[in-house]
Parts: sequence; structure tokens; C-alpha cells
Amino acid sequence: MVRRLWWWWTTDRIGPDIPLTHALLFFPGPARWLCRRKFRQFGDGAEFRPFAYAVCTDNISIGRNVVVRPGTYVYADHEPDGTITIEDDVLMGPGIHFYTNNHRFDDPDRPISEQGYYPSRPVRVCRGAWIGAGAIICAGVTIGENAVVGAGSVVVRDVPPRTLAAGNPARPVRSLAGTDDTVPDAERSTGYRAARA
Repeated sequence: MVRRLWWWWTTDRIGPDIPLTHALLFFPGPARWLCRRKFRQFGDGAEFRPFAYAVCTDNISIGRNVVVRPGTYVYADHEPDGTITIEDDVLMGPGIHFYTNNHRFDDPDRPISEQGYYPSRPVRVCRGAWIGAGAIICAGVTIGENAVVGAGSVVVRDVPPRTLAAGNPARPVRSLAGTDDTVPDAERSTGYRAARA
């Protein structure tokens, strides 16, 4: 029992599966103390709410005024490129998933569980972006400054700054800068502009 309590206290994870430290998230002062101790960076005004998960916290940076809401999974990795950076003033809905790696599946004759992982790639969400509820942000993705990712989107490529992206896989829908410059011609011709709301 003592060994388990020690592991709960020292592991680089936060979430309901680590009950000793998860309990601290229900109280603002202890929650801030825990997050500043666990994360690589945890900015002023940031919150990590109960029932959110973070794995490899020492490779996760959370900027100022960012709220990580319940049901969100932030999966970094111990590799040097396994970092997740969420910059200042990012707005996030609940239930978002961030991943820095993926299972290998190169050999069709072996169970995927035995094939290991592809190399990790960093994830970055730039200042002022908004990610809608239930979005999935895959390895190697950068979401640009003041960009918007629609709820439920699966983001497998970078989202340019000041762009609305949505869908599975997420694609640019429109520019937020007052022009359609970020929307490729092929997407304009297939009716993507009609998706504006």
C-alpha cells in the first residue's frame, strides 16, 4: 500500500486514475500547487479541472489563462519530441484529446499491440486559439494563433493562424481575417464555403 501511495504521489500523471493527487484538483490552492509541481510549465490563471487526464506531465506546458476541462486527455511522451505546448489564452471545450504518438501497424502479420509506436512528434496550440469540445489533435500538429477548431474535429495537419478548420479530417473552412485566402481552390469548388456558420 505504501508503495502504491508513493507511486501515486511521484508519477508524472494527473487524473482520476491517480486518486491521491486527483483529490487535490477539487481545491483551487492545492490544485495550483500540484500543477506547478507536475507540469513543465503552468501559467498564471491556468486551471486543470477534475476528471481531466495528463500523461508525461514533465513534457506538457500550459500557458496563462488556459482551462483544461473535464474529459480532456493530454498524452505527451518521454521522448524529446513528445512535448505538448498549449500557449497563453487558449480556449478549450471539454473532452479534447491530444496525442504525440501513434501505434505502429506496418506488419499486417503481427498484432498491432506488439509493433510498438511511431516516433513521437510535438503538438503546439498557439496563443489565442479555440478548440471545440471533443476535438482530437494528432501527433505533429500545430494550431496557429487565433485559429478555431470545430467541435468533434480530427486534426491531422497544421491549422493556419486565424483560420476556422472543421471535420474529419479537419480542413480549412474559412479565414477569420476577412478573406478566403486559406481555403484551397479545390475545397471552394466542392462547397466548403457553404459550411460557414
